[in-house]
Amino acid sequence: MSYPGGGLRNQLAHVGAEAVRAGLVVGSGGNLSARAPGSDRCWITAAGSWLDRLSPTEFSLIDISGGEFQDGHPHPSSEWRLHTETYRRRPDVNAIVHLHPQVSVLLTALGHDIALLTTDHAYYLREIATVAFEPPGSIDLATAAADAVENGVNVLILGHHGCSVLADSVELAHKRAVNLEEAARTTYAALLLSQGQSARIPEVPARFLDSVQREEAKI
Repeated sequence: MSYPGGGLRNQLAHVGAEAVRAGLVVGSGGNLSARAPGSDRCWITAAGSWLDRLSPTEFSLIDISGGEFQDGHPHPSSEWRLHTETYRRRPDVNAIVHLHPQVSVLLTALGHDIALLTTDHAYYLREIATVAFEPPGSIDLATAAADAVENGVNVLILGHHGCSVLADSVELAHKRAVNLEEAARTTYAALLLSQGQSARIPEVPARFLDSVQREEAKI
């Protein structure tokens, strides 16, 4: 496999470095988490971590059910509730990537839907949900986000804030995060080309997305 191995923290460190390189987050913004399938504990980036400089010691281990922090680890990101509440609602999710992709957030703030223009966008994203602004790190934000993805949505825009992207593996969450911002940039370009007209941006044919969903249902 081409994706890095070596444990969940190493995989998350790879996501962090690549996310910064791709301009999906700057400075110490964003946070990442992962758990072993079925586990009630997850690794999450520590408070103030720079995502392109992560080492195994810059992660905290948290009990998902009770929210207790494991002794001997740094204090977790202030967004830890955003992760644990989603894990509690979605037992199929093993990785959460929370970044601050600027074009995705900008389009949503302006009231534009992000179009699924290509087959990759449709395959990896399927559906993009949004939630209104709630203060970062708050229980209200964690609850609103979990409510929005409880029915199986894996890509969520947090109003005036960032995104929460879910998957059953770190690698797939990473792919979804990259495709989200690419879809946003493509949508932005389409809006510029249309010179602000209200014409609908042509998305990938619905029959393709239907076929993807049917294949997934067989798994």
